[in-house]
Amino acid sequence: MVLEKIQKENDIKKLTPEELELLKEEIRQFLIESISVTGGHLASNLGVVELTMALHLCFNLPKDKIVWDVGHQSYTHKILTGRKDGFSSLRQYGGMSGFPKADESDCDCFNTGHSSTSISAGLGLATARQVTGEDYHVVSVIGDGALTGGMAYEALNNASSVKGNFIIVLNDNNMSISENVGGISQYLSGFRTADAYRDLKNNVMNSLNHIPIYGERMVKHIRNTKSSIKQLFIPGMFFEEMGIIYLGPVDGSDIKEMCRVFDEAKRVDGPVLVHVLTKKGAGYGPAERYPSRFHGAEPFVIETGLPKNKRTKANYTDVFSTVMKKLGERNPKVVAITAAMADGTGLRRFHRNFPDRFFDVGIAEAHATTFAAGLAKAGLIPVFAVYSSFLQRAFDQILHDVCIQNLHVIFAIDRAGLVGSDGETHQGIFDISYLSVIPNMTIMAPKNKWELSDMMKFAVTYDGPIALRYPRGAAYDGLKEIRQPIELAKSELIRKGSTVAIMALGSMVKTAVDVVKLLEAEGISATLINARFAMPFDKKAIKELPSEHSLLVTMEENVQSGGFGEHVTEYVKTNGIALEVLTVALPDCYVEHGNVEVLKNELHVDAESVAKRIIAAL
Repeated sequence: MVLEKIQKENDIKKLTPEELELLKEEIRQFLIESISVTGGHLASNLGVVELTMALHLCFNLPKDKIVWDVGHQSYTHKILTGRKDGFSSLRQYGGMSGFPKADESDCDCFNTGHSSTSISAGLGLATARQVTGEDYHVVSVIGDGALTGGMAYEALNNASSVKGNFIIVLNDNNMSISENVGGISQYLSGFRTADAYRDLKNNVMNSLNHIPIYGERMVKHIRNTKSSIKQLFIPGMFFEEMGIIYLGPVDGSDIKEMCRVFDEAKRVDGPVLVHVLTKKGAGYGPAERYPSRFHGAEPFVIETGLPKNKRTKANYTDVFSTVMKKLGERNPKVVAITAAMADGTGLRRFHRNFPDRFFDVGIAEAHATTFAAGLAKAGLIPVFAVYSSFLQRAFDQILHDVCIQNLHVIFAIDRAGLVGSDGETHQGIFDISYLSVIPNMTIMAPKNKWELSDMMKFAVTYDGPIALRYPRGAAYDGLKEIRQPIELAKSELIRKGSTVAIMALGSMVKTAVDVVKLLEAEGISATLINARFAMPFDKKAIKELPSEHSLLVTMEENVQSGGFGEHVTEYVKTNGIALEVLTVALPDCYVEHGNVEVLKNELHVDAESVAKRIIAAL
């Protein structure tokens, strides 16, 4: 196998053209076989096999720097830098990350996990090169989807000021550009980057500028005419107007042609964008047909592409999807917003049923939030469905545009708490902390699937900013018999006991049920309260606890700092309430990738760990 010859970075440069053709097929087969076992991002990685190979052929790692936007398409990069053996533990606790990680390899120059960041990071590296006087190439790889994020345009706006070579690779797996335009563009891009052409252009312009009176007019006329011609022939005129030379489009399956264009790009003194056309899921039929399904795939059967483990229970996203459809039918003012995650957040059904009330703004969470504020100001009821870790990108807009005006915007926060295999950048463990500091914000969390439905209905009737956080995975279907009406800042009593009162929030109610059973086996009868609201929380219920309890235990799937438990502890101390408070929360750290149950055990928020802590506290 040619793949066995790749043991470290730059080994690919030793291969013959014939071996390179074999290598790309072996990499694809390896990825399909590996990810069918471990799960992971398949479609995006299959689409950039040749692109990654071309980059590794044209640049010297780790001296040269490649920044992968998002980073879930970096699997081939990992293989080509000697990490093939790590795929057996891909995204597992203690194993290899599914994203670039500098502590894994010097060839991962920048950790990524969220979208639209690579141009900014690359620009920083290129500028640092100028300041330190070093000599290396910087390449930022960004997808066409990531270019919908405003941060990418902020970076492009500043890119023209960079000194020295800075290459942006646009990995375009969605746009359709006709062959004739592409051919003309390739010819012009090669011509415009040639030294002779650049020298001629500069000399002509300088000479004309020295002609009295008419010189400047002639230069202006030439520039206007040149721009008009470019508009006709060059699809990258948008980038050209920003001072970024555009090369392409180039076929992302043609390694030789990409290497030729990258070599041209390396000669540019300044920013240059190389437009590469790729195909998601390339080389594997099911992934080509259903790229969204194979974006983040669970283990699957290679022959069919179907998941190995069929889901038997609805997950919280499914429940939210059903509730949104019903709310849309009942209330014409309900509208839905997604930031390029219609499938992931469960809004596809709402989109099908109410296309005029559904808005996909692209990867632009900050814009989505202020857009929602505008909708609310005009009398609609916007529901912005978003992953917890992605909502972090809109903190300023939540505070300034939604909460200061006390607007009725509903934040449906999916993937709240431990997410698992995607690791630090995707764990939704900070939302209570960053939302609870904002005045006017109400934060809820359901104990089970029925409460998610009830809370969404409450959120629609509520008047003000409100966030509903729920976890990834199967929806808890226990405690069906306990379904008290939702009231603002009011908790729900699940079980009456004494001495110990456990106030659990959202997903931790399920864990708390098991904790109560373990305590009961030790002769300890505990009260169990479903907190429901993280902010404002049920102060009245807490005030009443000292009559029969000495210990209050708060449980949440959020970091401790700024979390529900910390707010409760401060309230108890400030008001002189005769209770000891034990906060059960995630540690104030970034949580690595791994199975959620494994992570809970390691972080001591599983039922057995919590029961031991309570017994010790007593």
